[in-house]
Amino acid sequence: MSREIVVGTRQSMLALWQARWVVERLGGLYPGVRFPIKTIRTQGDKILDVALAKIGDKGLFTKELEQAILQGEVRMAVHSMKDLPTAIPSELTLAAICEREWPGDVLVCPSGLTLDKLPLGARVGTSSLRRAAQLLHYRPDLQIVSIRGNVNTRLSKIEEQRLDAVVLAYAGIARLGLADRITERIPFEICLPAVGQGSIGVEAKKSDEALLSMLQVIEHEPTRVAITAERAFLQRLEGGCQVPIAAYAECEDGLVRLSGLVASPDGREVIRHSAEGLSADAQRIGIALAESMLKMGAGRLLRAASREAFK
Repeated sequence: MSREIVVGTRQSMLALWQARWVVERLGGLYPGVRFPIKTIRTQGDKILDVALAKIGDKGLFTKELEQAILQGEVRMAVHSMKDLPTAIPSELTLAAICEREWPGDVLVCPSGLTLDKLPLGARVGTSSLRRAAQLLHYRPDLQIVSIRGNVNTRLSKIEEQRLDAVVLAYAGIARLGLADRITERIPFEICLPAVGQGSIGVEAKKSDEALLSMLQVIEHEPTRVAITAERAFLQRLEGGCQVPIAAYAECEDGLVRLSGLVASPDGREVIRHSAEGLSADAQRIGIALAESMLKMGAGRLLRAASREAFK
């Protein structure tokens, strides 16, 4: 076994928290191995003045990390699962999916108001088309303001851009010790999360058998089953951050229950459906749900959203 395994991650505080979380667990179980962390700047980190939906590239926050594995600069990379495209290089594998944090979105409002109580025409910041569409479906009066940056940067936008509130993923804000800023956990009935949101994934070479074996200690099978269903759903819809797609699966007692959503960017049209079955069939369930929703008109919404993104 190697005495040193270099771990790749992005430079943000949240990405570093996630990498350190993984390293702490591995270090405790493999005390004879060092796990130095190497930070790598991705395309998504470099382009901060353009909305994600308009950049038009999958792997914005992961491609450079994957290249670092392939070139031998790092042995493994730690990702937010919501950032990892459904198609990864053939030489690589998703070696571990860690236990998921609560995957929903939260409202941060300095005045302490919940989503229902925000004033008419309130200015709400988000970097996500998925969130914007679902918020507008629930509250068409809201003014959605596009914001980019890490968690702390987006929180600072509240004052800088005179926003009434911002919407963020619970996992990110909680992991950075900022949970006291949360005003409300937004119910899934209002806002389904992004595919994979709340979970940490570790990517490595398929041929690195020793490392793959080591990483099994941080694998969480119920989370993998749930995210497998979600990612199969997303892959069949061929979606990315340019279109409003959401999904959430739960795995319990050998069953997986998956809810999916496709919306128009303005939130006026929403197609939402669900499916369930055996955990062993998670991928098939995700594909089947996507097929059902395509028959319900999801394809038309996705094509329209893609055209709108690149206007």
